[in-house]
Amino acid sequence: MAQEEIAVGVANGGGDGGEPVRLEGRFKALLVCWILGFGSLVSWNSMLTIGDYYYNLFPKYHPSRVLTLVYQPFALGTMAILAYNESRINTRTRNIAGYLLFFASTLMLLVLDFATSGKGGVGPFVGICLIVGSFGVADAHVQGGMVGDLSFMCPEFMQSFFAGLAASGAMTSALRLITKAELFLAVATFAEFLCFLLYAFYVPKLPIVKYYRAKAAREGSKTVSADLKAAGIHTPSEQY
Repeated sequence: MAQEEIAVGVANGGGDGGEPVRLEGRFKALLVCWILGFGSLVSWNSMLTIGDYYYNLFPKYHPSRVLTLVYQPFALGTMAILAYNESRINTRTRNIAGYLLFFASTLMLLVLDFATSGKGGVGPFVGICLIVGSFGVADAHVQGGMVGDLSFMCPEFMQSFFAGLAASGAMTSALRLITKAELFLAVATFAEFLCFLLYAFYVPKLPIVKYYRAKAAREGSKTVSADLKAAGIHTPSEQY
């Protein structure tokens, strides 16, 4: 066949039901999973951490309460829709869309702050509420999608991802002590863009990731086909 067929040898060989002989890229994958976990929550943690800044801008609108109430319906509603249609959703597209939305939303916070010169008012507050709603949509895409994607792989990847989630809260709090709100948001924006680049272009090429995704496809999973295609591997169903 002209195209590469799914085989256990996609990650340097191995038995049909066992581990490959060499798990190449294991430590790189662990680091990337940590970064992806960090990026999946750093934007929302940024909003919570700079709550004092928004209280100074919007003292009459109770931003800490309102923004949380805006975030939850978007997150839960999107998550319910994605869970209901899980079997028909392209996991790769879901995760990439989530990280891109995180990046765009965090960037828009910076743009809005500079455009209004850090001034309050109803208009900027409504804009922030809309951006927070997009955070909820992005969170529903990324966290559910990444957990589902990593569930096909070794448990250490999942642990590293959740360690990144936990670290995002600690690191955002530490950054808030030494940086201004604008620089703080700039760091979060960069982190989201890095997550997009890593997941879209780097993760699919790691041999250990290719192995586990190929193994999941042989066991009947249809949600990994796009990831395998991005790595240059084609399922038998695509060849006929």
